[in-house]
Amino acid sequence: MFDSSEYPKGLDEDLFTKWLEEGRASKISYNYLLIVWDDFEADYLAVYVADREEIFKYEKYQNTANRESLIAAYDLYSESRIV
Repeated sequence: MFDSSEYPKGLDEDLFTKWLEEGRASKISYNYLLIVWDDFEADYLAVYVADREEIFKYEKYQNTANRESLIAAYDLYSESRIV
């Protein structure tokens, strides 16, 4: 995933699938998986949120000077990409 010049590096499909499964299995009722880029760690992070409004607390990748930026957001249950 994310194997283009638009993204900082590729993301392993198996890791992405693991993140989806972990979000669905959580005791907290999460609805969304955010793929976030951490500039300091130079790696992707999985962030789980319950409400759609929480997605927009992150600025999009390449449009921010913040440490963490949003690469994509997915619905945990339909697996459809939202952002």
